[in-house]
Amino acid sequence: MPMPRLILTALVCLALSGPAGATATNFGFEPDQGSGENSLPQGRLPERGKVSVGAPVAAPAFRLTPPTEPTVSDAGVFRPEAFTLSNGLGVIVVTNRRAPIVSHMVWYQVGAADEPEGKSGLAHLLEHLMFKGTATVPDGAFSRTIAANGGNDNAFTSWDFTAYFQNIAKDRLELVMQMEADRMANLALADTQVLSERNVVAAERAQVTDNNPVNRLREAMRATLFVHHPYGRPIIGWADEIKALTREDALAFYRTWYSPANAIVVIAGDVDAGEVRPLLEKTYGQLPARATPPRRRLAEPKLETERRVVLRDLAVAQPLFMRSYLAPSYRAGDRAKVVPLQVLAEVLGGGTTSRLYRRLVLDLRVATGVRFDYDPLAYDLSTVDLAVTPVPGRDLGLVEMAVDAAVKDLLTNGLSEAELNRAKKRLIDGAVFARDSVQGPAYLFGMTLASGGDVSDVEQWPQRVVAVTSEDVMAAARWLFGQKGYVTGLLQPEVASVAPKPSPIAPSTVAAPAATTAPVISPEEPPAASSTAPETAAPAEVQ
Repeated sequence: MPMPRLILTALVCLALSGPAGATATNFGFEPDQGSGENSLPQGRLPERGKVSVGAPVAAPAFRLTPPTEPTVSDAGVFRPEAFTLSNGLGVIVVTNRRAPIVSHMVWYQVGAADEPEGKSGLAHLLEHLMFKGTATVPDGAFSRTIAANGGNDNAFTSWDFTAYFQNIAKDRLELVMQMEADRMANLALADTQVLSERNVVAAERAQVTDNNPVNRLREAMRATLFVHHPYGRPIIGWADEIKALTREDALAFYRTWYSPANAIVVIAGDVDAGEVRPLLEKTYGQLPARATPPRRRLAEPKLETERRVVLRDLAVAQPLFMRSYLAPSYRAGDRAKVVPLQVLAEVLGGGTTSRLYRRLVLDLRVATGVRFDYDPLAYDLSTVDLAVTPVPGRDLGLVEMAVDAAVKDLLTNGLSEAELNRAKKRLIDGAVFARDSVQGPAYLFGMTLASGGDVSDVEQWPQRVVAVTSEDVMAAARWLFGQKGYVTGLLQPEVASVAPKPSPIAPSTVAAPAATTAPVISPEEPPAASSTAPETAAPAEVQ
């Protein structure tokens, strides 16, 4: 299945994002005024003096202590073991002894952005076809074998990678490696299998995108933001191009990109490198080394024009305001802005205590929900994405004004040290909590390495967060919101037009004049411009 960035961000949050804490702003707690009996951490009660029987006792005042600068050790987060086999296969092992299970993932460094022109959806189709079998593992037997051994498996595709995973008992790890190594080199496809799975993918697109106005708007916005780079094409593919994909297309893509030297195996769980290396040599290590071509991506031009995408549809029950900006990743753009932008995203969109939530939902009451997401895990430029759900009846223009005012307030007045420290602490706490997860680290290391990052981007991340200053965050904010080439998206309900019924006219005895004037026609709303996203039921307007 395709892996939208929203889901990718959620998976990263499993590993490196903690729960947002309550603040005095939105829950009515008084701000801390200094030391004393009432200057206590939230939830801790002051000791009460003796009182006479029957005398009323006032409820204690709960106050939040301003957070101090967070600290971290230099030991790293997951402390992985990394090595490379002789055929070029990269390996990451993260030991977690909490249960006798493992998460085994194979990450191929190829995705939708690496497809040939006119072949959109090919990487995702091949992901489906990888379950169609080899000479030793027939069609469908891969997943049946995993399930019969008490495990589960699946796969997903993004713009920069394609990943396959299995969660299973540690004593079944060699079986999993045997089957994955087999299909890495020996995939067998018939025309009937490709045609059948192509129809499945086409139906998936119809269900997930074409019948969902929100996803159609996102697709059109991304195609408008990335006007030249292949990130502008949908992972699942354009409908007409999906229908034209062939068995030869799939096998050519497979033979080009699926090889040990272009793959990373990440194993997390109740194992260490000493235990798994012999199994890796016995399975993946038997595959011959084969070079893969370098990734060649078109560069995205810098545009200084704001673009607006409007989608109106009868199926829209809830309007939506969205905005997307280009942003750096660990590999592309100004890398120094990456961690400050992550802290900024936590300040603005980190749950119900974030600036935007408090301003738009609690104070102005123009919205019921706010999202502000930034994910630096991309091989090329990434994005910062904002989405606001308005209160029923509120105009989207009013929501946009409120968003712009909140941004202006940040740029004018900055942020306090307490606000900065609170955001940094939540991010760092999330890294600590992530150690309890088995699959989370496997996702995080796989996505980071397949997107052009390295192990240090994960292991040194807490130290980098601690080092961020308010000046760093404000510089990143001024750069981000100073861009002129962002894309604004508006999702609105379409008002069904009903032709007026003709008024009854009484018969007249007066003959009509011989000459008549041209009929007066009521002006109608001009048709919308063509959408950047094909096959949409309601065309989007690109202004």
